[in-house]
Parts: sequence; C-alpha cells; structure tokens
Amino acid sequence: MHADLIERYSTPVPRYTSYPTAPHFHGGVTPSTYASWLGALAEDATISLYLHIPYCDRLCWFCGCNTKHTLRYEPITQYLEALFAEIDWVADQLGGKGVVTAIHLGGGSPTMLSAEDMARLKQRLSGRFTIAPDAEISIEIDPNDLGEDRFDAMAAFGLTRASVGVQDFDPRVQQAINRLQSFEQTQHVIDAVRARGVHSVNVDVLYGLPYQTLATIEETIAKVLLLKPDRTALFGYAHVPWMKKHQQMIPTEALPGIQARFAQSQLAAQLLIAGGLQQIGFDHFARDSDSLSIAARNGTLRRNFQGYTDDAADALIGLGASAIGQLPQGYVQNITPTGEYQTAVRGGTGATARGFALDPDDRLHAHAIESLLCRFEIVRDELDAFGAAGVALFDHACAIAETDPDGMTSVTAERFAMTENGRPFVRAIAAQFDSYLATGTARHSLAV
Repeated sequence: MHADLIERYSTPVPRYTSYPTAPHFHGGVTPSTYASWLGALAEDATISLYLHIPYCDRLCWFCGCNTKHTLRYEPITQYLEALFAEIDWVADQLGGKGVVTAIHLGGGSPTMLSAEDMARLKQRLSGRFTIAPDAEISIEIDPNDLGEDRFDAMAAFGLTRASVGVQDFDPRVQQAINRLQSFEQTQHVIDAVRARGVHSVNVDVLYGLPYQTLATIEETIAKVLLLKPDRTALFGYAHVPWMKKHQQMIPTEALPGIQARFAQSQLAAQLLIAGGLQQIGFDHFARDSDSLSIAARNGTLRRNFQGYTDDAADALIGLGASAIGQLPQGYVQNITPTGEYQTAVRGGTGATARGFALDPDDRLHAHAIESLLCRFEIVRDELDAFGAAGVALFDHACAIAETDPDGMTSVTAERFAMTENGRPFVRAIAAQFDSYLATGTARHSLAV
C-alpha cells in the first residue's frame, strides 16, 4: 500500500469500545442515576460483571490501564473490602433481579489476589447475585505473579477463560517496556490453566513497541502459535505519555514510525491467519471453533470495553475503581483514584463519578460504528428502526463512499462497506460517523 495512504488513514482516533467514547462522559450521571438504571432492569435480565483490580507488583511501562504499583498486600486487602461494599450496594439496587452470565476479572493484575481472597470474592459474588451454572468466568493473567495455589484458586473460582499477556518475546523489547517474561514461563501458565479446565485461552500481542522489527514480530508470532491459543488480540501500542507518565520511560526514538507499525500489524495478522486463526474485526483472531469466531459468522459479534466479545448480556456492570458499566440507558464510570473510590463505597453512596445517558441519535451512531467495527458494513435495512435519522445516516455513508478517492469504502443500494484495502483503517472511517469527535479535546492513539 502506498505510503501516503498509510499516513493519511493512521491519524489518531478513538478505539470505539463505546459510543460516545469515555472522554465525553460527564458528571450529570450520578450514583442516584445509576441506582435508578439498575432498578429498571428486567427481572430476567442477563448481567455481565467486570471487576477491576487496580494493582500490579511491577509497572509495565507500555501499560495504559488504570493501575498502580505495590509491593505490599495490605492495600489490596483494604481495596477488596471496599469492592465488597460496592458489590453489596449494586446488589441492593438490583433487589434480586437478573442472572449473571459472565464474570471478568481485569486490572492491573487480578492474579495478585491471594488464594484466600479469591475464594472470599467468589463467595461474596455468589451470595449477592444469582450466577448461572454455565457462566463464563475469565481473568487477565500476568505470568510473573502466579504460584500453584493461585492456579487452584482460579479453578475453584470457576475459571473458564484466561487471557495471558505476552506483548513480545524479544528480550530487548521486553527490557525496554519493563516486562521480562520467558516463553517457558508463559507456556507453563497456559498448560496449568488448561489442566484445570479452562477451555479458551487468549494471548495478547503488541506491535509498535520500542525496538520491534519485522524479524522480532515474526519470531514472537511463531512462539505464540506454539502456545496454541484459542484467541489472540493484536493491539497497536498506544504511546500516550501525556496521560500515562510511566510511558515516559520508553525511549521515543526507539518506537517504529507509522509505516513500520503498519507493516508489523500486517505481517502479524498474516502469520496468525496462516497459523490457523480467523481474523475477527480489525484486531482479534480466533480458532474456527471458538465462540468469538462463531459470533462473527452468525452476526452476533459485539464490542465493549474489553474489545470484541460474544457476550450478549443485557447489562455490563463495572465494579471497582475506574470500572465502566453499560446499561440499556447508557454508560456509567466509577471514581478512578482508589482512595476516593474506597471512601465513597464505604459511605454507602455508590462510586459513580460520571457517565452518559443515550438519546436516539446516540443509539443510531453507536449502531453504525459498532456494525462497521464488527462486520465492516452498515446495512440500510437495519437503519429503518431509526426513522428519518437512519435514512440520513445512510445518505451520509453514501456520500463518504462516492467521494472516496482511495477505494477504502464501497456502497450499494443495500449496504455501505469497507473494502479489503480499507479494513485495516476501519477506525478512521468509523470516526466519520462520530458526532462528538470534533467537539472533544481528548488526544487519541494512532489508528494503526
């Protein structure tokens, strides 16, 4: 692909794990707003729980998550008590309604929880929510902070899915991002969780890291394929040192440029596909038998704050500092500073800091953007439910395709779609359906 096209379509835009995106959330959504939204859920609503554990025993310099470094366990113990208080508050608002069909533990490093505390957490969840017997239970794993007791504790928790961070196996790259982790160590973790009944393992890989080259990408992907992951997420490193100060530890001059980033992403994708995985959206890959591939084939693939998902729950409830939830009425986000979060939930008022209530126009644009990211198309008939606004949006899509000099998009009477050349740049095209982007001041990562 010509270099100027790569430059033009790689401009910074959101990742669109929500619409509107988080920078547009505001303080008008309060704990009382959230309580009313929870109370309005149907008796038989399906619920997905996300629990955020914002601690790590080392700080990886590439990380963009809301987390903090600790070498003591006491802060985690105190935080867990606050998390229990929020679980109780949310359960009280629900009043016994709903069935939990999925639980995801993220961070940070949720595997820092002791075996005893992991058991306490599951007991608290089981005591306050109705959890479906076949609920999917997943956890993000840092292979560096696990002992055999933690593996057993995860099995007792009911773990069915595991996501293992790899990023890159090259020692020089690992040193530059402060993430030392051997292939053998990673393989041991994956073998251990599979031996305890986990049926789906995801591996995260990054491109665009300092000192990465096409050769190091090829070697890393070869090792990833030896692990036989059921899913792989291939993310471009988001260098945002103005937001994450620890990223200033990464030498900017060692980062690959836009052309090199694009070449790395395309090579990694080609190697993963050659290794037997199907491409899902623009940055996920999965085995043909995996539920993510099945969802992509049958049109039920979704996108939320964890990226691509087959989770079809009616409500996503975020628990913990900075956690984001998604309900039929809109989005809510908790207080980010852990101290302030703990004070709020212990005071019995909930922890909501901000959010966004959706109106019909928001739902229309959210549908169009999610459809593009999940299926690379917007179908005209699906916009009928939105009335005249849906017709206008499809007219806008037609205008984009008809004035597209680069062949990134196409349009017929029935659908607007990304071409094969355009698919790597789908975020940039989706941004043209974002009514809020021009009004915001947030800075975003590169689109490739």
